[in-house]
Parts: sequence; C-alpha cells; structure tokens
Amino acid sequence: MIWQTRRFRLDLARPLVMGVVNVTPDSFSDGGRFVQADAARAHCDLLVAQGADILDIGGESTRPGARLPDTAEQLARVRPVLEHAVTLGVPVSVDTADPEVMREALAIGVDILNDVRALQAPGALEVAAADPSVGVCLMHMQGEPGTMQADPRYDNDDVVGAVAAFLASRRDAALAAGIARERIALDPGIGFGKTPAHNLALAVQQRRLLALGCPLLLGWSRKSTLGVLTGKPVGERLAASIAAALAAVQQGASIVRVHDVAETVDALKVWRGLAS
Repeated sequence: MIWQTRRFRLDLARPLVMGVVNVTPDSFSDGGRFVQADAARAHCDLLVAQGADILDIGGESTRPGARLPDTAEQLARVRPVLEHAVTLGVPVSVDTADPEVMREALAIGVDILNDVRALQAPGALEVAAADPSVGVCLMHMQGEPGTMQADPRYDNDDVVGAVAAFLASRRDAALAAGIARERIALDPGIGFGKTPAHNLALAVQQRRLLALGCPLLLGWSRKSTLGVLTGKPVGERLAASIAAALAAVQQGASIVRVHDVAETVDALKVWRGLAS
C-alpha cells in the first residue's frame, strides 16, 4: 500500500513512525517544552536523527478541556517550525483543522494535512482538494476537545461501528471532492471522545477498520487509557506507549504517531526481525 503525499510516495510495506512536535503551551504530555521556535526546530532535528519517517507539527492542543487558539495564534506558533521542517528530507504534516492554517502550511511546502476534525470545518475540504497531491489524515472525534471527555456514549455501545461509519463517510466526502484514495489515511482517534473501554474496544477490533481500504494511523502515545492500564502518570508511560504501538501495528496500523521516536523505531526493528 502507498500513501501519496505532496513530495513523497510513502511505501507502507513497513510501519512508519510519525514524530510529534507540539508547538503549544498546553498539550497533555509535552505542552510548553517546544513552544519556542528554536526548541521546536531542534526537536525536529532530533526526531529525524532518531529515525522519524514523518514529522507532525501542531499549534493547537487537542487535550481534553483545551482552549481553541485563533488562526493568527496557530500560525505564529507553527510557521517558523514548518519552514525549518520542510528542509529536513522527510514528509512534514501539519496538525490542524483550520483551513487558513492549512493554506499557509501548503504555501510553505508541507506534505500532509492531519485533521482531528476530518476536514469538516467550512472550507477545509476545499483547501485539501485544491492541491493535486497533498496527503490527508482524517480522524474521528466525538464532540470538541473542550467537552469530548465529559460523557462519551455510542449507540448500542458500538464504538467500532460508529467510528467505521464516520470514517467511511469522511473518506467518501474526500473522494467526491477529488482527493485520490491513495492520498487518504484514517485515524480512529484514540482518546478523542472515548472512554478507556471504548479505546480498548477499538484496539481489539482494529482490523474491522482495514475494510475501509485506506491506511490506518494510530496515536496511542502516552494516552490516559495507558495510565488506566498501568497506573502510571503521563511521564512514565514509555513502555506502555511502545507496547500499544506494537499492538496497533500487529493489528494492521501502517503509521504510528508517537512522542518517543527512538525507542519506538528500535522496538519496531526488533518486532520486524522476530516476525520475519
């Protein structure tokens, strides 16, 4: 399977590692560490050196209860980092749902639009469709970050069916807008409007989502469900995050979005070596 992005045709014969660069003061795990442009640029360099296949740069925290920054604030955060990241020889993703941020990022040269709202904001789908080759990642989220964890519920308690139906509808909307299937990846949105039980159901039944015919991107890194399983605070979830990434790949994920790139890259090398 191939994921077509702007400058790169990504061969998904082996799972790829997407390294997270949060240029925010309030992200749940590393908020504030890379809010200064110099620190964020240096972190991009480090993640590439550690083996990141993709860099994912975002200026909007989507942790539960997060405040939505305006367009100018997001751009001020991500612009100088994106300008550096696109020179590093790997695909660059911008993590945003704002069409104006998308447009500016495309002008800078990013390869992927990674949207937690699945291109539902007015104008977002049109921005993506207007570019002939940009990759897109469409994610499922129930509600909005400010309220999504208040009391998430799904009809008949079938979270997997609901997520699959939503992702199919957004995939179809993208296809209808002229975005080629090979440009589309899908993300079930672990932790976005879902209880730990919902997240675990998605993990156990993840292969149901492969029927959607697009590569799956999974983001388990440091999530609260791992804390529930291990009893560990967010800063002590490295082993749990690696285990979750390997389990996601075992169940068919093509891309894993992680904070701890070096450790995940090594774990996947061992996993592939032992599985061959």
